[in-house]
Amino acid sequence: MSKTDRRTFMLHVIATTSALAASSAMAQAGGANLEETDAQAVALGYKRDTTKVDAAKYPKHAAMQTCGNCQLYQGKPKEPSGACALFPGKQVAMGGWCSAWVKKA
Repeated sequence: MSKTDRRTFMLHVIATTSALAASSAMAQAGGANLEETDAQAVALGYKRDTTKVDAAKYPKHAAMQTCGNCQLYQGKPKEPSGACALFPGKQVAMGGWCSAWVKKA
C-alpha cells in the first residue's frame, strides 16, 4: 500500500466534494417535465392534474392529494413543478399525483 501525503489526500477530498456538489446541483435543477406516457409514470398512475385520476382504478385517491404535498416532492412551494425522488432527472407537476403519494410530515 502506498503512502498518501496530506496534500494529495486533500486534493482528492476537494475534487470529490466539488464533483458531488455539482451533480447535486444538476439533479436539483431538474430536467424535462415528466410525461404521463413515461413507462414509470404509467406504472405509478401519474397524472399532471390530480382531478384527472381514475377513481375506479385508484379508490384511495383523494382530491387534496397532490405532488406538492407529498413527502417525495422536492420542489419549492411556489413553483409549478419540481423534482421527485421517484422520477430522477424529471420534473413533476405540483398539482399532479401518483399512486406512491405519501403525506408530507
